Amino acid sequence: MALRFTPRKNSFYDMFAASAANLVVGVSLLTELLGSTPTERPAINERMKAAEHASDEITHGIMREVNSSFVTPFDREDIYRLASSLDDVMDAIDAAVDLVVLYQIDELPLGLADQVEVLERAAEITAAAMPRLRVMKNLREYWIEINRLENAGDQIYRRLLARLYSGEFDALTVLKHKEVIDQLEMAADAFENVANTVESIAVKES
Repeated sequence: MALRFTPRKNSFYDMFAASAANLVVGVSLLTELLGSTPTERPAINERMKAAEHASDEITHGIMREVNSSFVTPFDREDIYRLASSLDDVMDAIDAAVDLVVLYQIDELPLGLADQVEVLERAAEITAAAMPRLRVMKNLREYWIEINRLENAGDQIYRRLLARLYSGEFDALTVLKHKEVIDQLEMAADAFENVANTVESIAVKES
C-alpha cells in the first residue's frame, strides 16, 4: 500500500463527524423503540442494524485512511481510540435493541427512558463537538458535560438494578432486563471514552 504524505483534505474530520452523526440516528431508533409495540420492534431492529453497519463502514474507512497516510492530523493511537470508542457506542445501542427483540420483552423496564434520555443528550453534544476537532476549540464544555451525563447515567443504572433486585420480578425477567440496561450503561461509558479521547487529543495539540 502506497503511503500518502498528507491525508485527503479533512477526511478524518469528516469521518469522525459522520460517525458521531450516525450515533444520533442510533439513539433516535432507541427512542422510537420505547414507544413501540412488540410487533413494531423487529422493523426498528432492522433499521438499527443498518445504522450499525453504516457505523462499521465509517470506522473501517478511518482505519484505512490512517493506515495509508504517512502524516495524520494527530496521533495514530488517538485516531484508533476515537474511532473505536465511537463504534463502541453504536455496538452497545444496537445490542440493547437486538436483545429486546430476541428476548421478546413485551414490557420494557421502568426507568429505561431515563437511560435513553441521557444517551440522547450525549449523542447530540458529541455530534456537535466532532466538527470542532478541526480547530481544537470550544471542546472543554463538551467533555465536562459528557462526564456529568455519565455520572447521571450511573445513578439511573443503580436505581434500575435496585428495582430489578427488589423481588418484584421473576428471575428470568430480571436476567433479560438486566442485559438490556447493561448495554445502555455500556453505551454511556463509551460516550465518556469518546470524550476522554477528545480531551487527550486537545491537551496534546494545545
